[in-house]
Amino acid sequence: MPVYRAILRKYDVLRLQIEEKTHVEGDRRVICYTKIRTDIPGFYQEMEQYEIYNGRRPFEEFRAIVLSRYARWQDDNKIYECSLFQNTVEDMILFRQAPDEEILRFYREAAEALEGKAFRIVYLESGDIRANLDVVRKERTDDRGSEVWFSLVCQYFNTSPYALEHGLRDFEGFAAHLQHRQALELRICREIFPDRAIILRSKKVDSFFSEDSHPDWNLT
Repeated sequence: MPVYRAILRKYDVLRLQIEEKTHVEGDRRVICYTKIRTDIPGFYQEMEQYEIYNGRRPFEEFRAIVLSRYARWQDDNKIYECSLFQNTVEDMILFRQAPDEEILRFYREAAEALEGKAFRIVYLESGDIRANLDVVRKERTDDRGSEVWFSLVCQYFNTSPYALEHGLRDFEGFAAHLQHRQALELRICREIFPDRAIILRSKKVDSFFSEDSHPDWNLT
């Protein structure tokens, strides 16, 4: 709370936006700062330092926060992206350099926290990560054709402890990491969430949802 009040004082001109984009989580105040619109220099960078991902918090604190969020979650018939795997797995691989078995142990705890809750995991498996990554990097360019998105991705990846330790960089290094991450996430789906996970090949999603052969597949 003292930090939150200090932020409100410092950015008083944004107070209404900050309060509107804040929710309570135990004794914490969580600000959805990326939804706040401002051109105040340094605002987003200052907010970013309070993120829990990318190794910014000791593992036990990180673990407690994430598992408590899963435990508090209640079925609300919504679709969430990246809430179970991406951010957490990236944090543990790239910034904590956790071995696969340690990550699997964490997800066994996550499964316990989610016990009894109504949810489904829909995992889109890429058949060719390198080709898909190449397409995305070319699609996400600015009006001058510069690969702005991929430049930021490389900066994020190249400076991570994992990439530095393993001598991985740029396109080839990031693609290798994504292949490892996908293999691990598929293992988590099959070993820890076998009755909750549905794995789809990414290019066959439309045909899956257009068929009538899944009458008992219910997201609720």
